[in-house]
Amino acid sequence: MSAASVQVNSPDDVRNVVLIGNAGSGKTSLFEQLLKARVAGYRGEKEDAERAAQLYLASVVAGDKQVNLLDAPGHPDFVGELRAGIRAADAAIFVISAADGVDGAATALWEECTVANLPRIIALTKLDAGHADFDAAVANIQAAFGEGVLPTHVPTMNPDGIIGNIGLLTLEEHDYASGSMVTQKLTADDSHVETYRGPLIEAIIQEAEDDGLMDRYLEGEELDTNYLLDDLMKAVATANLFPVIPVASNTGVGVEELLRLIEHGFPTPSLHPNPAATTPKGAELPTPPTDPSAPLVAQVIRTTTDPFAGKLSMVRIFSGTLTADDVLHISGHRPENDESHPDHDDEEKVGQIQVAVGTSLEPRPQAVAGEIVMLPKLTTAETSDTLSAKERPALVAAWTLPEPLLPLAIRAATRNDEDKLAGALQRLAVEDTTVRLDRGGNDQLVLWTTGQAHADLLLARLSDRYGVKVEQEELKIPLRETFIARATALGRHVKQSGGHGQYAVCNIEIEPLPRGGGFEFVDKVVGGAVPRQFIPSVEKGVKAQLEKGAFAGFPMVDVRVTLFDGKSHSVDSSDMAFQMAGSLAIKEAANAKTVALLEPLDEVTVVIGEEYLGAVMNDLTGRRGQLLGTDAAGHKAIIKALVPQLELARYAIDLRGIALGSGTFTRQFHGYELMPANLTDKYAKANG
Repeated sequence: MSAASVQVNSPDDVRNVVLIGNAGSGKTSLFEQLLKARVAGYRGEKEDAERAAQLYLASVVAGDKQVNLLDAPGHPDFVGELRAGIRAADAAIFVISAADGVDGAATALWEECTVANLPRIIALTKLDAGHADFDAAVANIQAAFGEGVLPTHVPTMNPDGIIGNIGLLTLEEHDYASGSMVTQKLTADDSHVETYRGPLIEAIIQEAEDDGLMDRYLEGEELDTNYLLDDLMKAVATANLFPVIPVASNTGVGVEELLRLIEHGFPTPSLHPNPAATTPKGAELPTPPTDPSAPLVAQVIRTTTDPFAGKLSMVRIFSGTLTADDVLHISGHRPENDESHPDHDDEEKVGQIQVAVGTSLEPRPQAVAGEIVMLPKLTTAETSDTLSAKERPALVAAWTLPEPLLPLAIRAATRNDEDKLAGALQRLAVEDTTVRLDRGGNDQLVLWTTGQAHADLLLARLSDRYGVKVEQEELKIPLRETFIARATALGRHVKQSGGHGQYAVCNIEIEPLPRGGGFEFVDKVVGGAVPRQFIPSVEKGVKAQLEKGAFAGFPMVDVRVTLFDGKSHSVDSSDMAFQMAGSLAIKEAANAKTVALLEPLDEVTVVIGEEYLGAVMNDLTGRRGQLLGTDAAGHKAIIKALVPQLELARYAIDLRGIALGSGTFTRQFHGYELMPANLTDKYAKANG
């Protein structure tokens, strides 16, 4: 297998393109066809769970341009990898299946591109499926994504499926029936050409800078094709027009047209805005220019780790020139405190610089602004960290990461696994910025993930990559106990059987406090019934028992305890005896009539397509949710509700099922409220 490469001397020699499409669209098959068209002997990569879950880099040559191709995961669990690919790229090939059309998942992916103002070409696949129809597919895409979606090519078909296409501006027919592309001028009328050519030309003219172009067109003047192509590419580069090209990801039909558009139409790195930069301490810096002579600013796009080969960092260079053996400043800062990804500022020497040539990596002495490179064995750099000149440290903010909302409670399977688990989890967190590790309120190790596919992948990595076996266990929700009625109790700890004994009696009154009231201890002892030196002992014993729980084994909160009487012995009373008495008094007062359980509630904000509003609201109500209100933003519905944490453990999975992959939500701790009596009995018995 061999691949050509280009000597990159400036950003204009590079095109960075990410392929985006939901599962089943034919995206990865198209990626493979682009490689087969330019890499001699390439036979494709094995598709497995790892390959489908990560951003994959390869390169081809189009004309005299080095094209870095990034294959981004289409599954919603791996949107962090998708956003990393969008940060690294300057344009996208957006893949849509004509057989399946635009669904909620495809809409979510398109919105990711729109937020980044990423130029896009739409590759329309699977036109050879039995019920696929080009006109219907185009109408479906235009209805979903707007009038800027316009075919620049229309398909030519035979009974077996798509065999080529016709360029609407050049009126050239590209025939792949022989196995390679043969181009000839269109000689016969085609209904698709008549349908789509006029609207395409008019849309290009509206985007053109020549105000008189429309008048000349309406007067019947034949416009210069090259002029129209140039204006089309300008509109594509500014994300105003989105060409549709019919392709066959199984045979390679349309691949040459895509490569030509990448070469001539997609923006160079110089034309795509770089992200803003600050100093590591937050002072504003000028936006890094895409200039090889400027100070270096680059960002780690993704990190892979291997127990044998070590770390490999994919890096996009925004500004400056990176040279092997440079000593760089490495800065990693998160908007929020994250124990799994602590802030750090370090200096480190770069070793070898590698670039993709086909699917292989080859060393280079240096790389310039606009390139994507691989750096082996950076010890301190993590995904989204900034690499910059040590004389001028910089920080580029990380792309927005999805909040991991699916908790997975795990424990090491054996003592040997326990010794290796902490290190393996830390390496996972370095590689995957969407992982969050949490030692829960119930002393339980919780791995927060973005969904079931993400969870399965992480467990497989622990086992296959690091040799660590873990077992899943039921997630423990941090319930609390509280008194719901006033109660009095006597705590009596008396042991007098000869010799030095133990004697302490205390009388307490317990009353509930408002939610969030915490704990109050009141001393109302008169007449020395409990000696002054032992009153703190009673309080200490009371607090110790409240922390352990007195009814169902959960910590007790929001209570006021008043010590109003007691008894002591001049010889046998002691600090420990009164601690025991205080503890026993709490136990005596706690029963099913005086104590209830509190459960934590989160404020949940759900964003879904407006068509799913009723179904999602019904589901939230079924989860004992308290609806706070709804709002609308475009075609999206926004629902706010208070939902018990007990009902949210699998919501990240369930919401996708209800909203067909398009729903998202956030959750924030709200507070504690009384649990219904029927559930109180259940959890009291289970934990008692």
